[in-house]
Amino acid sequence: MKLALSVRVAEKFQAKREAALPLDELAALAAGAGFRALCMRASQLGTHTPAAQIARGRVLLDTQGLAVSMITGDFPIPENSAEAPQALRRITPHLDLAQALGADLIRVGLHTEEDIPWAQRAADQAAERNIRLAHQCHTRSLFERVDESLQVLGRIGRKNFGLIYEPANLELCGQDYGPATIARFAPYLFNVYLQNQRLHPEGRQTLSTWCRGEVRLDLIPLWDPGGIDFAPLLETLERIGYAGYVTSHQAALVEPQAMITQTAQYLRSLVHFDPPPTPDVG
Repeated sequence: MKLALSVRVAEKFQAKREAALPLDELAALAAGAGFRALCMRASQLGTHTPAAQIARGRVLLDTQGLAVSMITGDFPIPENSAEAPQALRRITPHLDLAQALGADLIRVGLHTEEDIPWAQRAADQAAERNIRLAHQCHTRSLFERVDESLQVLGRIGRKNFGLIYEPANLELCGQDYGPATIARFAPYLFNVYLQNQRLHPEGRQTLSTWCRGEVRLDLIPLWDPGGIDFAPLLETLERIGYAGYVTSHQAALVEPQAMITQTAQYLRSLVHFDPPPTPDVG
């Protein structure tokens, strides 16, 4: 398995359109902490970004020895707004962005039955470029619940359309997110997102779900013992032979440098990850 850092660490939890750190600073912190890749979002580089800036970003990441594990090319997808499924209807700019950044995975969003045929068409277009599409386990989507997620994946029926396993959103929806669920998801696992939370009635944040209504929670760092127990999840992923990216998908709950460094140290304390490649010094 390989460690990736979502550029969400440089976004506020409820403000996903603005970066708090420039890409060069964020990339240097990620590489210094031992991450293999950045999970790119539109707050840094998106379908709206000029081609020349994207090219400069690619050079910057290459210089730091960082790959791009996945792209989320626009703002509606991470915001999970009503416009999130529109990327499926206009997938070409997302495919172009993925290719420009050397990524082979794109995050997309589905909300209704009407989105399923568009997901099939988008996956077919992506397959022509050897690119995959994936949907996160996410509230207020067709991927809120385990059984429903598997049914939708089966209906889409494309080998290059898979799942981003994310235990926190499953917990919000009252779903089992443990080893048994990972085993069920195994044929479709394209990425893993990790973020942490503590659910309780007096939580400072409120998130809306379709299956449970409003859920209150506190956001906490991955290493906080009061939330999700990540050790058995990572051990299960290793046991089933998952070899893809495990992505820290949290906003900065402490100062970004400390958040990035402590997150990498914590995850490496739980399971073996492939080391970063040795830089080519000529």
